[in-house]
Amino acid sequence: MKSFFVVLLLLIPSAARAGEPVSNTVIGGETVYAVKKGDTLELIGSRLGADWRYIARTNGIDHRKHIHPGDKLRVNTLRIVPLTPDALVHEGIILINIPDRMLYFFKGGKLHKAFPVGLGLLSKKGTTRWRTPLGKFRVTAKEKDPVWHVPESIREEMFEEGRPVKTVVLPGPENPLGRFSVKTSIPKIIIHQTIAPSSVYQYRSHGCIRVRPEDMEDFFLGVEINTPGELIYRNVKIAVLPAGPAGKKVFFEINRDVYGMATDARAVAARLFEEAGVSGSVDWEKVDRMLEEKSGIAEDITQ
Repeated sequence: MKSFFVVLLLLIPSAARAGEPVSNTVIGGETVYAVKKGDTLELIGSRLGADWRYIARTNGIDHRKHIHPGDKLRVNTLRIVPLTPDALVHEGIILINIPDRMLYFFKGGKLHKAFPVGLGLLSKKGTTRWRTPLGKFRVTAKEKDPVWHVPESIREEMFEEGRPVKTVVLPGPENPLGRFSVKTSIPKIIIHQTIAPSSVYQYRSHGCIRVRPEDMEDFFLGVEINTPGELIYRNVKIAVLPAGPAGKKVFFEINRDVYGMATDARAVAARLFEEAGVSGSVDWEKVDRMLEEKSGIAEDITQ
């Protein structure tokens, strides 16, 4: 896999919203991915943190047809790392942004790791009860080879769908929690390895945060009990970075408002630009095109 990876490091933050610093970190970049045996567009998207539909569209692929080993796909994963005041002061903190389906793990006020995650279902049979909730939390436990105690709501779903109703699933290849789980202080919300990797970077869980095996083991080893975290909802993100003597570059990213919780995205963007002091530097033609596309890919919108 040939990659062109960009990491733009932290600067001194300024306020984007009341109490929130403007992001000043952009990660990812353009990648040429070589398709491997067994790959699907969904699996590639889950691995790289990219929408599989966008991969198909940008590569002129009919998503109903198979891709083949050796095919080369262009994938853009450029994204803005969201910040909170806590992320800059805690020795370690976890941020999970629901609209961009990413977990950001900070250490010492700087980004340590970032990887795609799977989140709660948008809706099913008219209910939204399995959406991943927002809010602050702490890591309360870490378990290797965990036992899954099946929640009542999932047992009810099993019964309704005519599947065998299980109350406990022991460690093994059929356990949805995989080999590593990290419990949070939010009831029934666990960050865990998944045995369904194609569900990562999707909204298919019952509220928990699913992680690919290769990302979860490293995260499990690096995170500590009592590490704080927060589940946030930012579908509009901006970043301001330096560009030469006294210059600035402005990056913009817009993700779909998947849970229907956001306000007018254009108005939010305008306010963020103004509060960051970069309103006069923005190319609004680009911004309006991005607001229409909602690709989840960050772009330089400096005028």
